[in-house]
Amino acid sequence: MSEPIRDQGLAPAQSVVEDGLAAARPGSDGCIVLLEEASEVEIRFANNTPTTNGSRRDRRVTVVCLRAGEQGVAAGVARRSGDVDIRELVRAAEEDAAGCPPAEDAFPLLETVSGTAPRGVPGDAATRFAGPPASTDLSVLGAVLSDLSAAFRRAKGDDIVLAGFAEHRHTTDYLGTSCGVRLAHAQPTGALHLVARSPDGTRSTWVGTGTPLFTDVSVPELEAVLRSRLARASYRVELPAGRYEVILPPAAVADLMVGLAFEASGRAAEDGRSVFSAPGGRTRVGEQLSSLPFDLWSDPQAPGLECAPFLAVSNSSVDTSVFDNALDLPRTDWISGGRLSRLRYHRAGAARSGVEPAGFIDNLVLELPGATGSLEDLVSRTERGLLLTCLWYIREVDPVSMLLTGLTRDGVYVVEDGKVLGAVNNFRFNESPVDLLARASEVGESVRALGREYGEYFNRTRMPALRIPDFNMSSVSQAS
Repeated sequence: MSEPIRDQGLAPAQSVVEDGLAAARPGSDGCIVLLEEASEVEIRFANNTPTTNGSRRDRRVTVVCLRAGEQGVAAGVARRSGDVDIRELVRAAEEDAAGCPPAEDAFPLLETVSGTAPRGVPGDAATRFAGPPASTDLSVLGAVLSDLSAAFRRAKGDDIVLAGFAEHRHTTDYLGTSCGVRLAHAQPTGALHLVARSPDGTRSTWVGTGTPLFTDVSVPELEAVLRSRLARASYRVELPAGRYEVILPPAAVADLMVGLAFEASGRAAEDGRSVFSAPGGRTRVGEQLSSLPFDLWSDPQAPGLECAPFLAVSNSSVDTSVFDNALDLPRTDWISGGRLSRLRYHRAGAARSGVEPAGFIDNLVLELPGATGSLEDLVSRTERGLLLTCLWYIREVDPVSMLLTGLTRDGVYVVEDGKVLGAVNNFRFNESPVDLLARASEVGESVRALGREYGEYFNRTRMPALRIPDFNMSSVSQAS
């Protein structure tokens, strides 16, 4: 096995982790060291020409020190970026633990069962710990930039203005604990956003795609989509607010379902603060949410959406715990057959509630078993309705019903007798993703999708197009 290498003058990640664990004071009640090494490149463009490009490398180190007392175990956290003095960071975490009350999420740290991995965690996550951090560079975007250059030339000749950005990030997480855990995971994440406008700005549209390495991205195909949508907007009509049959494309569905997944907290539901709450401190787990047998699930091994198979978190929240670092993350079905089947719990919360723990997984799939057909197929079967491009500025209005408000953006189109007639004004909407699943009347095949609002934070989703017969466009918006 090769020795860890030094990178840009920084100490090897493995050495930082080992030195941090060794620096914990004798008699320590537990120590966790997380190191995130990130390499990122991006290219931005506007007015049919590249404007900026750059690359950067970041390191963030977090130390969690545990202190046992008569009332329970406290967790102290210290975090620094760059070339850290790891011993000083450990002392800071120990001092923080000394001043903290016992943690509600306290639970024994996970033990290894073979080598340096806890039960359920793939062995390659332990093997990866010995390797150097993954990196990226501008060559990853080379083919995309070449294709964009050709698209820029065509756009200039046709009075179309292209703008947007492409970015690629490779993050490697190293995790070590005083119980012998040594794990690592390298995660590539890429995205391309393209906006096309008419020179006067009256017509615009957007397309975006998520990808691990850009080998599956076709700029000409995305360009063709943009051109088709701009052509559709040559004719424009104004419509008032109201309820309309709406076709939601996969990108819009991604933003709504990611919002739903973020709200799937077991503790919040038990406290009566969630759309998933039931009377008497109970939850709606087991309740049928939709007559259509939707499945909403996460799986670190999902092809094309692969992500970390173990938990690596630097701070605790209502349903995520630093005590659960290295917890294996198997496939988790949040909704199965249209029925709510799981909510998110850390181990301590799950033990109190008598359920199985379920951790945060960095991908999400919504599908209707057996559903086929594309977004265009749904359009072709529409008598009269609206076709959206994407959603924007989404905010929660009421957590108990999960009522969201937001704006349509970069293209709303009116459809009649299976054909797109033209563009209409933008709207503000008020809707609940849970209600939308219950009211959906037609579902397409699930495809890789990137949400316009949450795609920056949650890149790996696969979603279908949805037909909603009475989508609430609450007011007309002047946004463009």
